[in-house]
Amino acid sequence: MRQDILRSFIATWVIVLSACSAIPDKPSPQVASASPITSPCPKGVPADTRCYSGQDGAGAFYWIAIPAEWNRVLVMHAHGGPELGAPSMARATEDLQRWAVTLKAGFAWAGSTYRRGGYGVTMAAEDTERLRALFVQTFGAPRRTLLHGQSYGAGVAAKAAELYATVDGRKGPYDGLLLTSGVLGGGTQAYDYRLDLRVVYQFVCNNHPLPSEPAYPLWQGLPRESKLTSAELLRRIDACTGVRMSAEDRTAQQRANLATLLDTVRIPERSLVGNMNWATFLFRDVVQERLDGGNPFGNIGVKYSGSRDDAALNAGVLRYPADLAAVSKLAADSNPTGRVNIPTLGLHAIDDPTAFVELESVYRDVRERAGTADLLVQTFSRESEHSYLSDAEYPTLFAALLDWIDNGRKPTTEGIAARCKDIEARFGGGCHFDPTYVPQPLTVRVPPRQRP
Repeated sequence: MRQDILRSFIATWVIVLSACSAIPDKPSPQVASASPITSPCPKGVPADTRCYSGQDGAGAFYWIAIPAEWNRVLVMHAHGGPELGAPSMARATEDLQRWAVTLKAGFAWAGSTYRRGGYGVTMAAEDTERLRALFVQTFGAPRRTLLHGQSYGAGVAAKAAELYATVDGRKGPYDGLLLTSGVLGGGTQAYDYRLDLRVVYQFVCNNHPLPSEPAYPLWQGLPRESKLTSAELLRRIDACTGVRMSAEDRTAQQRANLATLLDTVRIPERSLVGNMNWATFLFRDVVQERLDGGNPFGNIGVKYSGSRDDAALNAGVLRYPADLAAVSKLAADSNPTGRVNIPTLGLHAIDDPTAFVELESVYRDVRERAGTADLLVQTFSRESEHSYLSDAEYPTLFAALLDWIDNGRKPTTEGIAARCKDIEARFGGGCHFDPTYVPQPLTVRVPPRQRP
């Protein structure tokens, strides 16, 4: 019990300390923005939709779309990623097309690219709120406003719901929160397994970096000046694992290498390259651009298992202690507090290859500690995708969330599954909800470690 109390005190102290050292960024939801421009809707958007585009005063591109039969409810969308390049209208267009089912269901939709590329959860939350204010300024206040975050954007939306829970002493602008395929729990937990992947990969493959290249700590992702490209990284991964080959064309050593990586880090084969890219280029952005070179990722105390020789792996793998200052700064920017005062629904594919479904248990724990778990209902689907799930499932969740807000009817997982079946014919794509599924703790998937 004393240890639990001590850990709780330390966690609270770190949050307080880190609040003073969040990742710095150009402020602000209040930056003036030009009025949206009427624009032809992108391909795939329902007919008779009115579309508007623009670039706000902080540099973020955006789309706003209002269906012909608008139900007077606005969905603010926080997209995944993060993108590491400069923001572009092409990204905003892709988001609008991907979530066109929202318009088909009668909701208005607005989505921002965020003001810059790279990591920055609080920044992206501010940019999303700035676009919401621009919508209201241009089109008037909707009857309800729902906040939808996807993948990394789920962390953004969760942060926005906390930042704007109240404004000037009044209830904030968001009425409900939908978190789908969420990278939840904050950067200090959600990316641990990617450091594990880097160190296990280097133990097995020893080509990232190559023996002929200068060594660097793998938590950096890459040195700031590195010219490594994603194409060259893919070539190295392929040389070690044969991941782009058919299984029968791989050498015995490649098959063994690949098995060690997948079984130890517990990721599917199809997500190996993507995760290596994130553990390389995103880590460089986080460390070099956002944390002044400090290390937020550690693996001291991790016991790796699943290889042919776990003793040799654990003895030989590189070990790094995380730095308290860097962890605190990353936590201040990205970790949820759970202080959310609006109904919240979640959806996660049970076999999500990119954001482990067990992250939902982390978020539930956060909400329970904050005393807001009564405002959280999490649903799970028998799917194995990350970026987008079945068409019918999103309108189902929006409708259930709106019913909860308007009528006080808190949904159940069984009721949501039944509701989806009722509307499946209209939206297509199938309904794959599993009302009985409960995610395990993240530690069954990602081994625990010492934290500063």
